Amino acid sequence: MRPGDYAINEVARLTGTTSRTLRHYDDVGLLTPSRVGHNGYRYYDDAALLRLQRILLFRQLGLPLPAIKEILDATGEAPSSYPEPQAGALRTHLTVLRGEQERLARQIAAVEDTLKTLEGGGELMAENMFDGFDHTEYKDEVTERWGADAYKASDAWWRSMGEAEKADWQERTGQLGADWAAAAEAGTEPGSDRAQDLAARHVAWLSGIPGTPGAGGEPDTGYILGLADMYVADPRFAANYGGEAGAEFVRAALTEWVGRR
Repeated sequence: MRPGDYAINEVARLTGTTSRTLRHYDDVGLLTPSRVGHNGYRYYDDAALLRLQRILLFRQLGLPLPAIKEILDATGEAPSSYPEPQAGALRTHLTVLRGEQERLARQIAAVEDTLKTLEGGGELMAENMFDGFDHTEYKDEVTERWGADAYKASDAWWRSMGEAEKADWQERTGQLGADWAAAAEAGTEPGSDRAQDLAARHVAWLSGIPGTPGAGGEPDTGYILGLADMYVADPRFAANYGGEAGAEFVRAALTEWVGRR
């Protein structure tokens, strides 16, 4: 091997993926090896590894491969090029990963506490057993912003869905976020047809969540603008759109959408 080159089996070992997955990434144009040896082996240089890191980070966020390819292509990154480090994107990933790290730490602590209780013959405390496991961590925030009824309705809606329905909804949500991020990174104008189509999709997505203002119809414009501001102000939400710059683009497009009405 040349210095800086890694054979496909070594890359698979380092990343915890498989050679088959890496070959599939090549087949769909997502990750091209830097060279192919006489023996047919694929080799990956630093540029390819940098791109692979971003691919795997996006995969951890639940984005489908076509959406990841669109985002990376929108930044002008050729599959085998060595781009300028995407510091902003990596900072966004770091924010999300740290949030996930905190959630997992809470889960670990909860399980450790349960084990100690069981081994010590103590009484289990339900309020301590499920810390970090449920989707209600934003309950107080939602209640404060939009009222207890809004939280109850949306919570009941989510709990009523089966696992397949939840997975489908999460995938559609992730695709919407990926499409926003790709449009932002491509330099799309907020008032363009592409951006306004995304804004219309976003509003339709919001209207499908029970308990939110205007659910089942067209959401309240004040609610839309309030959310748009929150996307920018809160890194947890900005991360869904590629970071602060992406969130600012979403806000501008939604503001334009509201203004046209």
